[in-house]
Amino acid sequence: MREVETGQVTQLPSDADLVAVYEDLHAHPELAFQEHRTAAVVAEHLLAFGYDVHTGIGGTGVLGLLERGPGPTVLLRADMDGLPVREQTGLGYASTQWASDHQGREVPVMHACGHDVHVTCLIGAAAQLSVEDGFRGRLMVVFQPAEELGVGARAMVEDGLYDRFGTPDVVLGQHVAPLPTGVIGMHAGVAMAASDTLAITLHGRGGHGSRPETTVDPIVMAAATVLRLQTVVSRETAGTDAAVVTVGTLHAGAAANVIPETAELTVNVRTFDGAVRDQVLAAVTRIVHAEAQASAAPRAPEIEHADHFPSLTNDEEALERVRRAFTANLPVVVIDPGLVTGSEDVGVFAEAAGVPCVFWLLGGADPQAFAGLTSEAELRAMVGTLPSNHSPYFAPVAMPTLRLGVDALVTGARTWEAR
Repeated sequence: MREVETGQVTQLPSDADLVAVYEDLHAHPELAFQEHRTAAVVAEHLLAFGYDVHTGIGGTGVLGLLERGPGPTVLLRADMDGLPVREQTGLGYASTQWASDHQGREVPVMHACGHDVHVTCLIGAAAQLSVEDGFRGRLMVVFQPAEELGVGARAMVEDGLYDRFGTPDVVLGQHVAPLPTGVIGMHAGVAMAASDTLAITLHGRGGHGSRPETTVDPIVMAAATVLRLQTVVSRETAGTDAAVVTVGTLHAGAAANVIPETAELTVNVRTFDGAVRDQVLAAVTRIVHAEAQASAAPRAPEIEHADHFPSLTNDEEALERVRRAFTANLPVVVIDPGLVTGSEDVGVFAEAAGVPCVFWLLGGADPQAFAGLTSEAELRAMVGTLPSNHSPYFAPVAMPTLRLGVDALVTGARTWEAR
């Protein structure tokens, strides 16, 4: 962790400036805990706006502090990391970056989840709040690494974020989504799912493909496991409960005529209720062991709990306060998107401080795709046809998305400023 000397406030960024920052970040994505270039871009801008800047928190995290007299402390958060996805948007500023992932593999990298939007919007909001009449109180603008791994927020907290710089009174943030620009989604209470990723290794006995009787085939074992896991939600989870079980990867073998020794799977589980989470994880574990035993595996399977995102809970009173401010001050329509099965670790900042969290979805899709729709049901149906977060085709419309994202963060912060 190091401190950066504070500079002078400069002219606020225009829409064209924001687009330039966004396109640059989009063209240069970085994987979790590798966000060195992004962090340097952030620090440079925050210095120009007069913030007290601290870098290297939790690895590559950046904190900007702004003191504007007595009053509440508001934490605004953006995540910075990209994903191991090969971009296929065809944009002129599309990413062509490659990097080594946390397992040492060379992978393409893309901002397929919109974290470049989040960083740009928070840079713009930090600028707007830094002017003389921009904010009254104390601001903590947090640029977080490794959200995609679910560990970045915790890493910053454990690296002394609050011990060194104090705790906030509220945590605010946003996530771009394939809603039309001009629409903001807010859901009170439990809003986003808990996520658990399991890395599973199934052990077989390798041999020649022509003599399967001398082997224990881990590929067949894996195939049976994948199919059986589909029954966890459909046959073991009550219809009134919500859960998602996804087998995201399956790797085994290197040649057509060789039966391998092992097969490796990763399984992702999404839940909203703690009891349902325990039940689903237990069912996954039971099925994996049962299929290995049914296949006469020479060794028990290995199951590693690779990561965990807690569910995200929006404080009802705080969310209503921000919702009213959005409705009164922004040219947006605020809807309730219901429960979102995606996951976020921004709630870790609020939980660690013991303060309310308010997190909303920022529409980033071309509104032309929604022209002529007359109901929220039609809007939801159209959203389902568009490239979603984590798609190689995910491409939010730069404007007015960025400007609305800046204004949303500024408006949210000002609902807590000193009166």
